Amino acid sequence: MNIKHDILIIGAGLAGLRAAVECLGQADVAVVSKVFPTRSHSGAAQGGITAALGNEEEDRWEWHLFDTVKGSDYLGDQDAIEIMVRDAPRVIYELEHMGVPFSRTPEGKIAQRNFGGHTRDYGKRPVKRACHAADRTGRVVLDTLYDQCLRHQVKFYSEHYVLSLAFDRKRCAGVVAYDLPTGEIRFLQAKSVLLATGGCGRIYKTTSNGFASTGDGMSLVYQAGFPLEDMEFIQFHPTGLYPLGILVSEAARGEGGLLRNRLGERFMERYAPTVKDLAARDVVSRAILTEIREKRGIAGKDYVHLDLTHLGEEKIEERLWEIASFARIYLGIDPVYEPIPVQPTCHYIMGGIPTDVDGRVLVDEKGSLVQGLYAAGECACVSVHGANRLGCNSLLDLLVFGRRSGLAMKRDLSREEYPVFSEGSLRNADSRISELLSRQDREKSGSIRKEMQAVMMRYGSAFRKDEGLKKGIEEIRSLKERYGEVRVSDHGKAFNYELVEAIELGHQLELSEVILLSALQRRESRGAHWREDFPQRADRYYLKHSLAFPTPKGPEIRYKPVKITKFQPEARVY
Repeated sequence: MNIKHDILIIGAGLAGLRAAVECLGQADVAVVSKVFPTRSHSGAAQGGITAALGNEEEDRWEWHLFDTVKGSDYLGDQDAIEIMVRDAPRVIYELEHMGVPFSRTPEGKIAQRNFGGHTRDYGKRPVKRACHAADRTGRVVLDTLYDQCLRHQVKFYSEHYVLSLAFDRKRCAGVVAYDLPTGEIRFLQAKSVLLATGGCGRIYKTTSNGFASTGDGMSLVYQAGFPLEDMEFIQFHPTGLYPLGILVSEAARGEGGLLRNRLGERFMERYAPTVKDLAARDVVSRAILTEIREKRGIAGKDYVHLDLTHLGEEKIEERLWEIASFARIYLGIDPVYEPIPVQPTCHYIMGGIPTDVDGRVLVDEKGSLVQGLYAAGECACVSVHGANRLGCNSLLDLLVFGRRSGLAMKRDLSREEYPVFSEGSLRNADSRISELLSRQDREKSGSIRKEMQAVMMRYGSAFRKDEGLKKGIEEIRSLKERYGEVRVSDHGKAFNYELVEAIELGHQLELSEVILLSALQRRESRGAHWREDFPQRADRYYLKHSLAFPTPKGPEIRYKPVKITKFQPEARVY
């Protein structure tokens, strides 16, 4: 079946929906999502959206720029970061006008709270910069944008799983998608395709990411022969509920929560004397893991305490209700009276599909473009986060560059004709599914996935070194060989989630190899990438972005320069 749209958006999170809203009334827009749109992982974002509004204390976009560059460990492209932070106030007021119910100050202004790594006066003290709706910010923004799309009759293909990208010569022509409810395979043709498919946190055992965060969009681009950028930089959020990994937002520390070890010490004073518990995420995560390594975890276990008890019931219920409910539901702990056990959890990937500031996908170190193909959000790498993302800059990234991608696709429409329909893409996807369904091999995807997640936690998480990375690459390649013998026992086509999970596993294994090899080649410590055998930052050799290109022998790593405009690299201390 062949269906045509002007613009096709893959992913219904904030980046995809914001792009769709930007194109309303100007084009025939369709959104494809493997889950129902409001189940997209953007809805799990709790803390807020950063913008230098200055509603509660003086703030400037220049300070936001400095914090983001410093937070990136100077690997973020400063031209792109400046675009993002200068556009931030417009983003907030636009959302307010759409109906997002932000929390308010007593004067009626949009409320702002502290968040890790955000400061005033170029790093001298914390600043309230995160605009929020209690601790459910992502949820209400997602619902608002989805409502805007429904009002304007955007076409949604819910529960459609994209199997491959299709190309007409060197131009993206659309996607091949599996309709889960019917089992039908469709070719969705478009003049422009935007990938907004989110991250790949499910390659790790302990993660805050939802089950749909399997990195499909990144892997599809890589399998099409294009590079991925800065894949070694994986952010571990300091505070995941122990032992589940469910996120406890940085909002808890922004409102005054304190991290304590088994001795009751506020240990962040040793690691970040100026901002303490509100240091950048990579700094706090490594501090927690160091406390655990040095036997100062709680009761000898792999966690520390996040203490909110001094905040009082009223403040917790008003500003941190969702966090408190998670602790009560999943652990049986009431944070009004007891500290919450937390440990670092895989949260966000700074790297992804390389793009320019308008979302156009780049194919090499020289900035060449793929015609008709765009990416935005966590699956993309602009790069505004560099080696480490500051809290609440993710939603800002989604909204700023989702909108810019929509604008670019809208502008390009008048110059584009529909690409040629690809029968070969349909046949290839159909034969791939038929092969998986007809196999009689013994391997099950679930067991391989568990081993992959354990390998990534052991060798590719917050602490890394040469020997472990080489061992991890060897084990992932062995799992890739076993994946070639995976069988699917459910032979039906409608709602065959076993089939989808088997295909997802192939993407995850591909990305795991890219992450580990990129980490092996970067012989320094920078941001979230911490090499115990190379504990210093090495600007002379590695102040550059990595690009992983697919080859028959595995990823080939090349590099391109970082764009520096205002701030030269300095020692990164908090």
